[in-house]
Amino acid sequence: MPPTANDEPLDLANCFRVVTGPGDCPYLDGEQMSLEYMLVHSMTGGQFQWLLERGWRKQGSSFFRPKCAACRECRSIRVPVRDFRPTKSQRRAANKNKNVRLEVRPAAITAEHMRIYRAYHEDMHTRRGWPLGSFSRDRYAESFLSGEFPFTHDFLYYRGNELLAVGLVDVLPDALSSVYFYHDPSWRELSPGTYTVQEEIRFARETGREFLYLGYWVADCGSMSYKNRFRPHELLDSYPDDGQPPSWSRITD
Repeated sequence: MPPTANDEPLDLANCFRVVTGPGDCPYLDGEQMSLEYMLVHSMTGGQFQWLLERGWRKQGSSFFRPKCAACRECRSIRVPVRDFRPTKSQRRAANKNKNVRLEVRPAAITAEHMRIYRAYHEDMHTRRGWPLGSFSRDRYAESFLSGEFPFTHDFLYYRGNELLAVGLVDVLPDALSSVYFYHDPSWRELSPGTYTVQEEIRFARETGREFLYLGYWVADCGSMSYKNRFRPHELLDSYPDDGQPPSWSRITD
């Protein structure tokens, strides 16, 4: 069955697929992680939305989802944007950033992108021990912009003419999918993550889309705890086989 009325079905049987691992899980101590990868050079937004509903994520031209032997703690999470109601702390984050504006453009690389990307990762290395990788334009393009996916966009956050942050977001026929977010460390005290998720929800709602996908949520992983604070939200019950429909459970409190 095609993802949307205007898209061809994905021929998943002929896609290159591989399962990695097992290896140490970065989210839960003592657990082993495996990922199923699929390499696809191009697809439509409707085709990717069909995959997204089944728990797949995208980075560049790599598509992946968990395939762990014994653990089912990674859950795909999405927010039904028309039903979202901000908490008091989420409203505070929005109020603190009233002087910030959002511009949405096709994904690109500029010198300002790379400056903030480097500064963000160096800050996370200092504060949380993240490993320092390559900050080259080629590595950035390979990680986020490889393949032919015109639905990948930059959500650019400005204060005046100063670029504060970049959110990479896939803009699909009926959904948005948050891919990656990085910001100038000087903005950290004003809750940029909480604020920008609300901006993505607002954009999705105003453009007539139904869901914002936030990736994976792990209940016992502190770095992911912010995701289930956006309510109501829905969790994917399991990762279905290719021919099976997905099942999502709604969480309201």
